[in-house]
Amino acid sequence: MATSIRLPAELEQRLDDLAARTGRTKAFYLRQAIAEYLDDMEDLYLAEKELQAVREGASPIYLLEEVMRVHGVDD
Repeated sequence: MATSIRLPAELEQRLDDLAARTGRTKAFYLRQAIAEYLDDMEDLYLAEKELQAVREGASPIYLLEEVMRVHGVDD
């Protein structure tokens, strides 16, 4: 899927410089940046959704001491 974006001049220059110094394409770095950003946003979205479920009482919570005891990690 072809997608185009407009970058501010400073970002485009940095991307051009990085690609030139490393011998990789600008598209390579754009794909890498987008993939990493999406990973972070997916994690954030899931964490926010789970936090909301905990706040609403729809998701259980466990004390660290309880988890350690159940799994035999007592001191």
